[in-house]
Amino acid sequence: MASTLVFDIETIPDVEGIRQLHGLPADLGADEVAEFAFQQRRASNGTDFLPHHLQRVVTISCALRDMSHFRVFSLSEPECTEGELIQRFFDGVEKFTPQIVSWNGGGFDLPVLHYRGMLHGVSAPRYWDLGDGDYTDSRDFKWNNYIGRYHTRHLDLMDLLALYQPRANAPLDDLAKLMGFPGKLGMDGSAVWQGYQEGKIAEIRDYCETDVVNTYLVFLRFQLMRGVFDKAQYDTEIAFVRESLGRLAGSHWERFLAAWPESR
Repeated sequence: MASTLVFDIETIPDVEGIRQLHGLPADLGADEVAEFAFQQRRASNGTDFLPHHLQRVVTISCALRDMSHFRVFSLSEPECTEGELIQRFFDGVEKFTPQIVSWNGGGFDLPVLHYRGMLHGVSAPRYWDLGDGDYTDSRDFKWNNYIGRYHTRHLDLMDLLALYQPRANAPLDDLAKLMGFPGKLGMDGSAVWQGYQEGKIAEIRDYCETDVVNTYLVFLRFQLMRGVFDKAQYDTEIAFVRESLGRLAGSHWERFLAAWPESR
C-alpha cells in the first residue's frame, strides 16, 4: 500500500430520522427532537450517546500521506450533502486503495459510515472486497482487507494498542499530549451538536482536522515502536509533517503548531 489515509468523522443527531421513527410532529424543533432522543437514550442506558444509525455525518476529515506529500482536507457540509461526502470518501478508497488508519474507527466511524452510506445508496465495492472481487489483486484482500479486525488495511490504532480489550482503551487526547503532541484544541466531540446549531461548521471541520493529525502523529510513534521507522526516519517524518502544516492556511494550524514546540 503506497499511501496512508487517516480519517475521522463528526456527527450530529439525525433529527429527521428520529422524527420519522417516533412519529414526532413536523413543527417540533430540531433541538427538541434531539433532546427527546437523548432522554430516551438516557432512560435506556444512562448515556446521551445515540445509536450509530442515528448519527448523521457532517464532516469527514482526512490526513493523506503519499510518496511525496502530506495533505489535510475535509469533506464537509455545506459543500456536500451527507450522501455526497460519504460517497466521495469511499470513492477515494476505490481509486487509491490506501491503508486507512483511525482512532476507534472500527467501533464508531466505520459502522456509522456503513449505516449512513446504505441509507443514501452509496457504492463502495473496493472497500467491501473480501477477496472475491473482480479486481486483479482481489485475491490479496482475502488475507488483508478493510473489514477484518485483525488486518492492517484498516488499522484501528486504539483497538490494536489496547489488544482488543475495551477496558484498556486510551483517549487519543491523553495519549497525544503525553507524547508531546498538541492533542485536542478548541471543542471536543461532545460540543459538536451545540456548535452545529450555532452555525459553527468551520470550527467543527477545523477540530476534526486537528484530530486526524494527532492520530497520524501517534501512528508515527507506533511505527517507530514496531520497527517500521528507525529513530532517524521517525524524526525526518515528524519534521516533514511540521513543515507541511506550516504551509497550510488556517488559524487552527497556527494554534496547533504553537501548541507543539520543536523542543517537545
